[in-house]
Amino acid sequence: MKILIQNGRIIDPANQIDQLGDLQIADGLIQPTSENFEPQQSLDATGLIISPGLIDLRARLREPGQKHKGTIFSESRAAAAGGITMVSIPPDTKPIIDSTAVVELIRQKAEQAGFVEVAPLGALTKGLEGEQLSTMGALKSAGCRAVSNAQNPIHNTQVLRRAFEYANTHDLTVFIHPQDYWLKDGGCAHEGAISTRLGLPGIPDAAETAGVARDLVLIRSTGVRAHFCGISSQQALQMITQARKEGLPITADTAIHHLYLTEMDIGQFNPNSHVIPPLRTERDRTGLIEGVCSGAIQALCSDHQPHDDDAKAAPFEETEPGISGLETLLPLTLRLAKEQHLPLIDALATVTCNPASILGLQSGTLSPGAPANITLFNPDTWWTVRADQLLSAGKNSPFLNWELQGRVTHTLLNGAIVYEAP
Repeated sequence: MKILIQNGRIIDPANQIDQLGDLQIADGLIQPTSENFEPQQSLDATGLIISPGLIDLRARLREPGQKHKGTIFSESRAAAAGGITMVSIPPDTKPIIDSTAVVELIRQKAEQAGFVEVAPLGALTKGLEGEQLSTMGALKSAGCRAVSNAQNPIHNTQVLRRAFEYANTHDLTVFIHPQDYWLKDGGCAHEGAISTRLGLPGIPDAAETAGVARDLVLIRSTGVRAHFCGISSQQALQMITQARKEGLPITADTAIHHLYLTEMDIGQFNPNSHVIPPLRTERDRTGLIEGVCSGAIQALCSDHQPHDDDAKAAPFEETEPGISGLETLLPLTLRLAKEQHLPLIDALATVTCNPASILGLQSGTLSPGAPANITLFNPDTWWTVRADQLLSAGKNSPFLNWELQGRVTHTLLNGAIVYEAP
C-alpha cells in the first residue's frame, strides 16, 4: 500500500526536524520524497502533527497469565489509540519470560493482534527468584533486547554481580527497578506526613536511593549497560546524574504520572493513586520535571498496569498497585512541554527516539527507509478522560475526569493504518 500523508507538521526528534511537509510510504517503509510518487491512499494532515510512533518502555499487557485484567489484543489496541507503536513489557508475566517459548508466544499473539510491536524483556534470573541466572544468550537470540528482574528483589549481591557480568558478556542492557526490599517493608505510600496521617505503611525515599547506590557500585565494577526504571525521588536522580557525568553507561526513565501527582493525590484513600514506587513529595515531582527538561531523564513511560475492578475495591493498602496509562501518555507529554516551555521536539524525543536508543533499536524516526511506524495527532483537541471511553480493559486511571489536550487521529504500523479516530 502506497500512502501519502499531506500538509502536516512533521516532527522527527531523531533528525531534529520540525517543519511542514508531506510523508510518503510504500512497502511498509518511509520513502524519500519523490515527485513521481503515486499514492493509493492519501491522508490530509492539515493542522496535525506527524510524529514517529511512540515507544513505551514499560507496559504490562497482562497476557499471558492475567487475562481477567487485560489481553494482548485489548491493551495493544489501547496502545494504538494512544499513538504507541511499540511497547516493552517486563518479564513478570505468568509464565515468566525466562524461556524462548514464552518470548515466541507473546510475539505471536502480538502479531495476531496487529496493533503494536512488542519488545519483551527477558528475565535476569530464573523464575525471577533471584537465585540462578537465566539463559540470557537464548533469550537474546529469541529477540529480547534487554533483561530485568522486574520488581522482584535479588537479595544476594553476589548473584546480582554475576547477573550483571553475564548480561555484559551478551551485550544486553539490564533494566533495573532500584529498591531496597527491607526498607520498602510492605509499604504502600511515601513515608511522610501524609502516610502518617492516613495510617498507611510508608516507603521512604531511602528505599530507592539505597537500591541505586548498590546498583551503581556493581555497574561500575562490571561495566554493564544499565537502565534505571521508574525513578521517583529527586535524590536518586541526582545520584544517577552524577554517575552519568563520571562516564557510567546508564540511562533512566520515570513514569509520566510521577510528573503530575504527589502523595497529596492519595486524598481519601484513592486506590487509583496506589502505585509502586509511590507518589512522593512536591519537591520530588519538581526535581523529576527538571530532570526531564535537562535531559537527566531520557525517557517517559506509561508504566501501564490495567486492573479489574476487584483489584482496586479494597482498603488502600490491600489494593493492587498500578494505573492504566497507555491512552494518556501522549497528552500528558504534550502538557509537560506546554507547561514547562520545553520544546515539543524535545518532549517527543522522550517517547520516540530516546526509548528506541535505550532498547538498541534503529526506530523511533521518520528517516527514509525506516519502518513506517507513525502517529498523527491534533495537538489542539481537548478531551476528557472517561472510564467508558478508554479502550484498555483497565479503567484504573488517576486522571479520570481530567481534561487533556492532544488526541491521536491515526496510528500506522509498518505502513498500515491500525487506528483511526471515530
